[in-house]
Amino acid sequence: MAIYPYKTEPIFDYSLPENQKKYQEALLKEREKFGKQIPLIINGKRVKTDNLLTSVNPANHREIIGEVHQAGISEAETAMEAALETFKTWSKVPSQVRADILFKAAAIYRRRRFELNALETLEAGKPWVEADADVAEGIDFLEYYGRQILELEKIDERIISRRNLERNEYRYIPLGVGAIITPWNFPLAILTGMTCAAIVSGNTVLLKPSSNTSVIAYRFLEIMEEAGLPAGVINLIPGKGSEIGDYIVNHPKTRFISFTGSKAVGVEIYEKAAKVQKGQIWLKRVIAEMGGKDAILVDEGIDTEFVASEIVKSAFGFSGQKCSACSRAIIHEKVYDEVLEKIVLKTNSLTLGDPSNPDNFMGPVIDQKAFDRISNYLQIGMEEGRLVAGGLVDSKTGYFISPTVFADVPQDAKIMQEEIFGPVLAITKVKSFEEGLGVANNSEYGLTGSVISNNRFHLERAREDFQVGNLYLNRKCTGAIVGYQPFGGFNMSGTDSKAGGPDYLILHMQGKSISESF
Repeated sequence: MAIYPYKTEPIFDYSLPENQKKYQEALLKEREKFGKQIPLIINGKRVKTDNLLTSVNPANHREIIGEVHQAGISEAETAMEAALETFKTWSKVPSQVRADILFKAAAIYRRRRFELNALETLEAGKPWVEADADVAEGIDFLEYYGRQILELEKIDERIISRRNLERNEYRYIPLGVGAIITPWNFPLAILTGMTCAAIVSGNTVLLKPSSNTSVIAYRFLEIMEEAGLPAGVINLIPGKGSEIGDYIVNHPKTRFISFTGSKAVGVEIYEKAAKVQKGQIWLKRVIAEMGGKDAILVDEGIDTEFVASEIVKSAFGFSGQKCSACSRAIIHEKVYDEVLEKIVLKTNSLTLGDPSNPDNFMGPVIDQKAFDRISNYLQIGMEEGRLVAGGLVDSKTGYFISPTVFADVPQDAKIMQEEIFGPVLAITKVKSFEEGLGVANNSEYGLTGSVISNNRFHLERAREDFQVGNLYLNRKCTGAIVGYQPFGGFNMSGTDSKAGGPDYLILHMQGKSISESF
């Protein structure tokens, strides 16, 4: 099957009037769909339950995006049975056919891009550019993983046979049924990547999306069906993590768990997956990405304007609700005051409000729980550092928290150590690059990090000793690109699964060696 080389999907230019018009039209059309009931999808059938969860617009929590039917244990077990049965046939489908479904889905994403962008803005609170980047990344995952499975088919070419004695083969085979537990902050990109990596590898899955963005998850599965995906390959079962999440993690027929979310939940999943249940004949595999406490380390002798811009973009893009967001700035004392002054100016210039208005750089945080948690960290920050920007909260209409900067924060402070997952930046001063590198590594996490320096030896030192899965030199610490910067972290940031990289699909398969004597 001839396919063109992989390249990333470009982001739309929203300075163009025609793109602005299309986005506004898509927002109106999506609002017309508000309030509909969203069923489960099990073995291709729409399933309704007696339990409904309301998905709201975080920028206006009186707007109901949809009423989402919630799965219980019975529905989760039915979904498992469907996935087990479908695996018998889907695992035998040639990889070229599985890949082609992903390519067709990517084409549908492109055709419906403004619709998907608008839905992300309304259900996840993503500003225009952030929403568009999320959908574009979903396209990238589809295109990249489709090509990767075809590349893995060539693995057998590397295996040596012995002439006149035996023919040796090596192949990758799918694992079985996977539990896919996805987050809300990249509601289409990460969901698409996690789910489609599993199915293009020949597995079937139980997909439990975040409760905050289940309408987007339903739209995803509709697109996969339109692309030709057979019933039962993906079974959509939104529901409580403490109920069906635990059930599918503990289930003896679950072969692997793919999870993106908080450290606390990830650690719990890892522990539960390690326990061998009655009737279980394998050790479950866990693919986990669990967040970060990411730092930008600033050396002396740099362009302070550039540094301040990169820090502010990394800290406050999508309200800091990215596991890669810069929540710590570690700045050399010789440039500390100048960089801090420019950070404050740039932060104060950011616009906060409803993300359906393209003039707003920042939108809300995702829900009341996040609003309360981040508000509490603001109080902690008042005690641990010096408030120099932001600190305001307002939940009357939506869950809005202003971009907030604390300066002069001790290196061991809570807001320097704990993941806040919101628009809060802690800044600390160091006397040397050596000290700054130590502060950067003084975290239980190890996801992303950035070093901005004109000193070649310092950059090379960071390559070796900055303990993160994704290290960026002289640029911001967010914005990993599928196929270019495989993404995944060390330590409590997860299993370093490297999504969007050449090794990721292998995590969903196992190797089989076959030797035939002549």
